[in-house]
Amino acid sequence: MFTNHLKIAWRSIKKDKLFTAIKIGGFAVGIAACLLIALFIRNELSYDQHYTNKNQIYRVVLQGEWNGEIIKSTHFQLPFADALQSDFPEIIKAGKINTIEIFGAGKRGMRLADKVQNNFEEGFVLADQEAFDILEVELEQGNPALALTQPRSIVLSKSKAEQYFQNGKALGESIILDNDSSKPYTVTGVMRDIPKKSHLDFDFLLPITDTNMSWTNQNYFTYVLVDPNTNTQDLEQKMRSIIEKYVIPAQLERGRGADFIEVLKTIEYKLQPVADIHLKSDIKMGDGLKHGDIRFVWLFAAIAGFVLLLAAINFINLSTAKSANRAKEVGLRKTVGAFKHNLVTQFLTESVLFSIISFVLGTLLAWLLLPTFNTIAAKSIDIPWSAWWFVPVILVCALIIGLIAGLYPAFYLSAFKPVNVLKGSLSTGSKSGRLRSGLVVFQFTTSVILIIGTLIIYQQMDFILHKELGYDKEQVVILEGTDVLGSKSESFKRQLVQLPQVKAASLSHYLPIEGGSRNGNTFKKADEGDEGRGIPGQIWRVDYDYVKTLGIQVKEGRDFSKEFASDSINSIIINKKMAQELALTNPIGKEIDNNGQVWTIIGVIEDFHFKSLKEDISSLSLVIGDNNGAIAVKLKKGNMNEALASITSIWNKNVPNQSINYTFLDQEFTQMHEDVQRMGHLFNSFAIFAILVACLGLFALSAFMVEQRKKEISIRLVLGAPFKSIYRLLTLDFMKLILISIVLAIPVGWFLMNRWLEDFAYRITIDWEIFATAGLIALGIAMLTISYQSVGATLIKPLKSLRTE
Repeated sequence: MFTNHLKIAWRSIKKDKLFTAIKIGGFAVGIAACLLIALFIRNELSYDQHYTNKNQIYRVVLQGEWNGEIIKSTHFQLPFADALQSDFPEIIKAGKINTIEIFGAGKRGMRLADKVQNNFEEGFVLADQEAFDILEVELEQGNPALALTQPRSIVLSKSKAEQYFQNGKALGESIILDNDSSKPYTVTGVMRDIPKKSHLDFDFLLPITDTNMSWTNQNYFTYVLVDPNTNTQDLEQKMRSIIEKYVIPAQLERGRGADFIEVLKTIEYKLQPVADIHLKSDIKMGDGLKHGDIRFVWLFAAIAGFVLLLAAINFINLSTAKSANRAKEVGLRKTVGAFKHNLVTQFLTESVLFSIISFVLGTLLAWLLLPTFNTIAAKSIDIPWSAWWFVPVILVCALIIGLIAGLYPAFYLSAFKPVNVLKGSLSTGSKSGRLRSGLVVFQFTTSVILIIGTLIIYQQMDFILHKELGYDKEQVVILEGTDVLGSKSESFKRQLVQLPQVKAASLSHYLPIEGGSRNGNTFKKADEGDEGRGIPGQIWRVDYDYVKTLGIQVKEGRDFSKEFASDSINSIIINKKMAQELALTNPIGKEIDNNGQVWTIIGVIEDFHFKSLKEDISSLSLVIGDNNGAIAVKLKKGNMNEALASITSIWNKNVPNQSINYTFLDQEFTQMHEDVQRMGHLFNSFAIFAILVACLGLFALSAFMVEQRKKEISIRLVLGAPFKSIYRLLTLDFMKLILISIVLAIPVGWFLMNRWLEDFAYRITIDWEIFATAGLIALGIAMLTISYQSVGATLIKPLKSLRTE
């Protein structure tokens, strides 16, 4: 019996190749999209699952209130970890990692002791032995208990050890960092490469040599390993005693006023599970790491579910659309004795067969699309062909979805009455059009929401990439690793400025891009004494040409000048934001205090973005100081290749044994927002999948309507009805459904995308034009889809159609 069902199913597949291709193709596209999304979600949820004690490892997060706003930070004082371990017996170990290095203060020159050529490397992290143990860093060479106990030791990843040393045998070898041959580092360990699915990404571990035990400087991540029986909520409450015991006394000794102490009293410490760091970290925590977003995970999961649901709807519509073609088959089989359950089994067998073929093709399609998907998502996802569970899961899903998708067509087709069928008076069943119309409205409502999302994401990204930033990022080359120049830095800069292609150059690694140097400081009015309210801010050490090179506007006062000797001693330039937060109405000439250092304000610059546009511009100041980690070179418009060749030539004359390493400021800015762009591209890709499947659904319903109204259309054609009247007849009802979909989709799309835009401090306004454009796109797609069937209907041969009725 089953073999007979398969034979009939196969004949049915071959009989109508177009509809079979659409049914299988639509299913396959939906399955491919779902599989890609499922692999992406699986990858995102598997971050930081490799730790043996993952349920006991936490990162500490500070949370407090500042000026009515909740602030979060992952930066702590050097003695903070030691205090946790000594004061709370629930904490087995507490370790720290230097966040400044994780921010990746640029690439560092690195070479072997017997070489002269530097390679420029990134991924350096400062850590203590406790963090080394908590994060379960596994050594393949060296003693884990001693790896980070000596001041000038370094631990390499296995891949870096193999890159620099023959056979990867690096233990005991010497390495030079930052071209400082007087202070070599000794390799004390070679660790296994950090798993790709880890929130941390580093290749070099250095010991913490900082001895500043002040409770006022915050530069370290803190990780803790807690006892498995610990109630973390109770521990978080107990940890607040750190504020009263250590932090407040230190700040009072430093001269902090009552307002600042009140802010400290709002602080509490939260324990964030290590497995939550990648997906569930607040975007504004400022930890400098690359995160995923759990909201996108659930969004993509919802899209996957919708795509699969739309594909199943298409299957139902396409099956019922061709019902008339199989009505006589059902009538004859019932007449010769076939029972309803035989017919149901037959149609379910066909459905499952369709599903299995679709799953096979969908899986192959996903495999073909995976390289492109990986490029868009910046992932290295593989289809787990060899996993024991993969094939069984695919088969079970194919069986279940095939059965579910085939239930309605099976019972619908098997319910035909033989007498009505053989008389030619087949019921069209719903004028059961309400169900099908509802399905089309559902499909296109989903599609219009996705179109709205696609348009808003595109406009937001265009807004970010073309927003006025307060500085000029165009035609600026960043030379990295320039500390290898040593004492030649100023001479090299002067030689660059003399080039005809160069407008200006500035020597400083404090740059408005990810990877630039950063620091956290507190500022207050100098005349307010100990009671002054401090504000957080940045203080960047730059040279005299920094403002000119980056095209930053001076709004009040003046720029730094070598004509004023005091500029290199106690002069400071602040941005408008700092002037506003310090309530300085006429800031020029006023004095501000920064940790005991008094500065005189000589200029106020326009606010400029030096962080992601997801964050507000914060207080910033510039002072003259040495920081030769990078050089920014402003070029004149012209032949870029010629300019780069000239710069390279000067570099080679100054440091002939060192390769030049440069990038472009505008490219670095774009990379700051690559996570948003990546999610946007993924969203757009999945939206295209869903819209394609929805169009197939509309095609299915239009095919159904033409099938049902073929006799009416033939009569109209015989009586001389023109093409446009037939076309209007077949499209008008569909246009009503699409308009209903647009009306339903607009408020939902606005709500969802407005929530998404809340993550950005600087965002577009959602205008009515976006919804109008989305509606027009949806109508255009629908018209193209329907027109195929409508035009085809006007080309049928009326006599042939009526003769078969």
